[in-house]
Amino acid sequence: EMKPGMLQSGNGYFLETAEPYHYLKDVPFDKLLSNDKVRKQPLFFGPYKVQKVVRGQSVTYVPNEHYWRGKPNLDKVTMEVIGTNSVSQAIKSHKFDVTGVLNTQWNNVKDTKGVNFIGKIPLSYNYLGFKVGKFDKKTGKNVEDKNAKMNNVSLRKAMAYAMNIDAVAKRYGNGLSFRINTLIPAQFGDFSDKSIKGYPYNLKKANELLDKAGYKKKKGEKYRRQPNGKKLTINVAVRNTQPNAEKIWTNYLQQWQKIGLDARFVGGRPMEFNSWVQDVQADSPKIDVFEGGWSLSSEPSPMDLYSESAPYNMARFVSPTQSKLLTNIDSTKAFNHKYRVQAFDKWQEWMYDNAYVVPTTNSWSVTAVNNKVTGWSLKPSANSWYDVGFTK
Repeated sequence: EMKPGMLQSGNGYFLETAEPYHYLKDVPFDKLLSNDKVRKQPLFFGPYKVQKVVRGQSVTYVPNEHYWRGKPNLDKVTMEVIGTNSVSQAIKSHKFDVTGVLNTQWNNVKDTKGVNFIGKIPLSYNYLGFKVGKFDKKTGKNVEDKNAKMNNVSLRKAMAYAMNIDAVAKRYGNGLSFRINTLIPAQFGDFSDKSIKGYPYNLKKANELLDKAGYKKKKGEKYRRQPNGKKLTINVAVRNTQPNAEKIWTNYLQQWQKIGLDARFVGGRPMEFNSWVQDVQADSPKIDVFEGGWSLSSEPSPMDLYSESAPYNMARFVSPTQSKLLTNIDSTKAFNHKYRVQAFDKWQEWMYDNAYVVPTTNSWSVTAVNNKVTGWSLKPSANSWYDVGFTK
């Protein structure tokens, strides 16, 4: 069956890369990752080929004599891995000609002379997810638990409204982070619904939602109870993947406590990343809420992230209505652009109304480039390494 996503790059239906079958055909599939033909002597069809690999440290490239467009401008390209604590000094001292900027260090490097800073907003977003079920490996489907602790839309929305995301982005994002309102990023053009307002900071609204939903405090108690009268403790799983993770999420826990919710870190602190992945994917019963992030393909269909059969739907919500909305996005009718735009809008509105997954932030990605470098571009269509050179 034809799919409208086939018109987009990154659709998953067509391979957009090539592998040298004649070179790799004799390597057992389970040995590919460790084989020298991949690790040390890979073949390339681009402008450069690997000359030397220093494992964990650097890769040196030289011109590929077989490249169809001819010899590129540079005689050699060396890529090095450095520690995060060394990035700022490397940029200031012009140690490298191209360096990825850590957003947390932006203020330390932004005034560096002799450097052009090039930015783009990546196809990605961060989000808050609410666990309402489990993934059934036997059926390959998510199974929602209607009695799950977090399966109350008012509770979920209240937590979203209590997050002071704009203030956090201003304090810790160095002007590079910003709040987002929908799960289809603005880079997707008219597939992104600009009318979605999101959940701007509003403690009054958060409290009203909880009051109306029956989350009450007993006399003399600090925190609200569930509508059934049972105590409510919300365990939040946070990735320890950025320097300020604990400060940022301690702030959010305090915000939720302001509206009477007993919210705590799983394990008392942000989690080591691999442990976070394991526990969130396995639907650990100790997790009620989790924060996460997605890097997206250039085909905007959310089917692989949020459908009934999607393992990546880690909130584990299931809805016949949502399934229909997702099907419409990928249906043959959606070859009509206007129809697909409307289908995306309806899905985004449904996700906003139900708040199983709440979009939170995205951030600019910045690269520091020596101002003597020419031909460098972050455009998806740019074959940058062939065009890159130096001015004299």
